[in-house]
Amino acid sequence: MYHLSKIFHQRKPIFLQTCAFSGSGILSTAIEKVLIANRGEIACRVMKTARKLGVKTVAVYSDADRDSMHADLADEAYYIGPSASSESYLRQDKIITVAKKTKCTAIHPGYGFLSENMEFAQLCQREKIIFIGPPASAIRDMGIKSTSKEIMSKAGVPIIAGYHSSDQSNEVLLTEAKKIGFPVMIKAIRGGGGKGMRIAQGEKTFFEALESARTEALKSFGDSDVLLEKYVVDPRHVEVQVFADTHGNAVYLFERDCSVQRRHQKIIEEAPAPGLSEKTRTEIGEAAVRAAKAVGYVGAGTVEFIMDQNDHSFYFMEMNTRLQVEHPVTEAITGLDLVEWQLKVAAGEKLPLAQQDITMKGHAFEARIYAEDPRGGFLPQAGPLLYLNPPETAANVRVETGVRQGDEVSVYYDPMIAKLVVWGNNRGEALRIMKSKLADYHIIGVETNIEFLKDLCIHPKFKAGVVHTGFIDQYKDSLFPELQVPSNILCQAALAAILYEDLACLKTAVNCKNLWSPFNTELGFRVNHPLAKPFNFIFNDKKLMVDVKYTEPEVYSMQVNGIGPWRKVIGTLTQEDNVLELKSEVQDTKMKTRIVKINDQLYLFTNDRAWKLDLPQPEFLSKLNKKSELSGAAVSPIPGVVDKILVSPNDVVKKGDALLIIVAMKMEHSIRASSDGVIEEILCGVGDTVAKDRLLVKIAEKTQ
Repeated sequence: MYHLSKIFHQRKPIFLQTCAFSGSGILSTAIEKVLIANRGEIACRVMKTARKLGVKTVAVYSDADRDSMHADLADEAYYIGPSASSESYLRQDKIITVAKKTKCTAIHPGYGFLSENMEFAQLCQREKIIFIGPPASAIRDMGIKSTSKEIMSKAGVPIIAGYHSSDQSNEVLLTEAKKIGFPVMIKAIRGGGGKGMRIAQGEKTFFEALESARTEALKSFGDSDVLLEKYVVDPRHVEVQVFADTHGNAVYLFERDCSVQRRHQKIIEEAPAPGLSEKTRTEIGEAAVRAAKAVGYVGAGTVEFIMDQNDHSFYFMEMNTRLQVEHPVTEAITGLDLVEWQLKVAAGEKLPLAQQDITMKGHAFEARIYAEDPRGGFLPQAGPLLYLNPPETAANVRVETGVRQGDEVSVYYDPMIAKLVVWGNNRGEALRIMKSKLADYHIIGVETNIEFLKDLCIHPKFKAGVVHTGFIDQYKDSLFPELQVPSNILCQAALAAILYEDLACLKTAVNCKNLWSPFNTELGFRVNHPLAKPFNFIFNDKKLMVDVKYTEPEVYSMQVNGIGPWRKVIGTLTQEDNVLELKSEVQDTKMKTRIVKINDQLYLFTNDRAWKLDLPQPEFLSKLNKKSELSGAAVSPIPGVVDKILVSPNDVVKKGDALLIIVAMKMEHSIRASSDGVIEEILCGVGDTVAKDRLLVKIAEKTQ
């Protein structure tokens, strides 16, 4: 049933080579062995500090994570069940069993899963295992948002108007929503991470949004109750890192701005928040400490505020009773190791520093690298990481991840691949470093948000620090510019195709000569009239062509799309596996490009942008692979698991009606009818794992 992992020191991951932290690095009391009840990058992150402190680590893993990085990095690793988190990472009994079997004195819950589960904290206490987190009472009080609002109000922490009571009937909720005034935020009373949150713009869409929020809340947190809040249009999301110990001490470690979001989830964070006065910074920090003390908090926590982007007034939103995904930016500006602080506080020690001794320096950004398609509505992606080349780490650059090349982004978990964290002396410098390091991040196998993040970094408003939660929607056009492949990129692609042909020849033939030399062609050759060969590529379904002539040894002349000048192109390369490091000169302009060819796709990674060019398939294959063109077909836009089927054969549906629900990467997605008609056939069942573009439902035209 159980398996022992490889010894920790056998593999040194990139993320271990990170910024230096201050602190003694000594744990005075007996947390000698810790079980990490989580997976992925946060499990790896906790192991890093545990190793520094001499604490042994135990990992747990599911079927999907059998060969995972976090399982390999731990001193020991144990199997706890199937891929679905409800049968593995959320199984309290299995985790406690492993902890007792391995004689762990503490459990670190990471974030997500059981990290804010009051019952699990209580279970740890009963089993005499240290829960590295706050008391169960604090999780209870702050985890139920309606309760937390009341506590915050009594503690003098500003709160926003809303409905936080126990009557959850549809009629009462609609009545209260009308009193508050639309738009209204519907929010799960438990949990966080954007789960169970919906915005109802008006009365007509209220019940659909309410049902969706309830369903997601029940699935994520086991509780379908919601609260209502006045939705502040385009506010800033500013949060404060707090820490408290068992000796009555509580401090704040400054604030982070997490305003730029999609689907109510953060995508890039920074510390400190741009544009705040020292007065506001002190006020929001002290309000966060009052919030922590009001619930007898212990350990690391984050108090989240809605902030008016104009006058910087702020209102309590919620408290996350755990370590946050974005904690590294706080570490970067303070030089502190927050996981070390967690372990010390859990061991009963006092906070290492008093408030007056905590200082910040410079500015930090964290970009979350997701497997998702920003231009396709940020839909999550799943699949293998066929090529993974992260930027080099340094004293001011961290790459925190839980995956390696060849690993798979699973439909069962969050699609985050890594976190890229950078530090600079000021915001401008940090942002330039972030843009540069994003350009060095190369991933093939799944769509990612890297190009979107690069465009975000150079957006004038973002560079100026003018951020709010509606930023992406407001600046959608400029954040998603229409893309046209530059001629010099196409010339490099053609040159790469030639070089790949040469390399293939060298692998398979003896005394292979340059395939492009006119002296080797069987088609004839005339001086001053070299033959041209077309190279075809496809970008965003648009066909592109480069005509190539061999003019002299290792020199080519190229024309793009049959128009414009013929460009002189020279190139040299170095090769490792299927990767070309191409140094080229196109019409007297020198460039360096990393080029990777996988299957029928050519990837060109430049300093400005990564380009993916498809190589045309033979016509018969194109027809074979063509997607269904049934007028009423409903296909899955993403890989996922069928959660609900809302229709039956012969049902009459209208365009836009919800047909079924797919769950992928912890998110619900409604599959809707593409046309009016009658359900002809349902081609999937509840619980089925479906691939992207799979046909799920057939809809026939309604007969009169």
